[in-house]
Amino acid sequence: MRRILLVFGTRPEAIKMCPLVKELKQRDTMNIKVCVTGQHREMLDAVLQVFQVVPDYDLAIMKQGQSLFDTTETILSRMKNILDNAKPDLVLVHGDTTTAFVAALACFYLQIPVGHVEAGLRTYDLTAPFPEEFNRQAIGLISRYHFAPTERARQNLLNEGKDPSSIYVTGNTVIDALKTTVRKDYAHPELEWAKGSRLILITAHRRENLGEPMRQMFRAIRMVLDEHPDVKAIYPIHLNPIVRKTAYEILGGEDRLHIIEPLDVLDFHNFMARSYLILTDSGGIQEEAPSLGIPVLVMRNTTERPEGVAAGTLKLTGTSEASIYSCFTQLLEDETEYMKMKHTANPYGDGTACRQIADVIEMV
Repeated sequence: MRRILLVFGTRPEAIKMCPLVKELKQRDTMNIKVCVTGQHREMLDAVLQVFQVVPDYDLAIMKQGQSLFDTTETILSRMKNILDNAKPDLVLVHGDTTTAFVAALACFYLQIPVGHVEAGLRTYDLTAPFPEEFNRQAIGLISRYHFAPTERARQNLLNEGKDPSSIYVTGNTVIDALKTTVRKDYAHPELEWAKGSRLILITAHRRENLGEPMRQMFRAIRMVLDEHPDVKAIYPIHLNPIVRKTAYEILGGEDRLHIIEPLDVLDFHNFMARSYLILTDSGGIQEEAPSLGIPVLVMRNTTERPEGVAAGTLKLTGTSEASIYSCFTQLLEDETEYMKMKHTANPYGDGTACRQIADVIEMV
């Protein structure tokens, strides 16, 4: 029986890996173990609870004010003991986090095969997103198996010289996750507050947007809200103290915008499903929202998910106040443009990614 170890540590990773854990554990050909690093702590634990996944190993690395140096060093030193103990035949990592990169690096040092879930996403700009673009390219160098969510991601890997027989296009596991989390009978006091208005869901936290870009983003949002009384907005704010300080300075006191604490995955997915429009600098939302038919304005200068832009469900706004204001206003005032984005096809798969990945792992 093959020993498979899944390693993840952040909320977005957990959302996309927990459905895969559940699928793999249904197979009697594999012994499945889960290791979490705790790179995100409270938010990670909330996802694990929703999906009822209990880790076999927990590195518990998170500490106040941790830097990339701290995270990298701690994961690398602690992963060796886990790998020595678990003796996996294959380690699965996800995406582009420090957890995924360092776990893959530890496997490389010990010559343990790596499978990369959500492989092949690229901006080819190591500064955007930072450090994620480096992380995913480095994982690609190490991995034996590349589970690409889209044909475009596969093409990126082929262009880099990856063996075509090592690449599998599966769709994105986040679509699988939505089957578990989005519910028709869901209710929440914040959604009751927004009832009767067009609800805008906001997320903003990306490292390269801290400072002036984020101030411009928030100023644009506030200006548009002031001009459209039929709109309400909810911003589940990130735990980063810099983000919080900036948000409260610019958005605080806006009657039709509620800044709330982070939502767990079940709440967040249901808020998304009931939104009119989403403004974000996140990555995963760019994949989740298209499957729900929700247009997304991406407050970034680049995206490693160009499929959504090409399909028309995502629009890159950049981070300038003028550009965000213009794009946001257009979608609120031009129904034709809004409906065109709303009714585009989802380019990220049909919700069978986990089954496809598990089938490959059984076969190779």
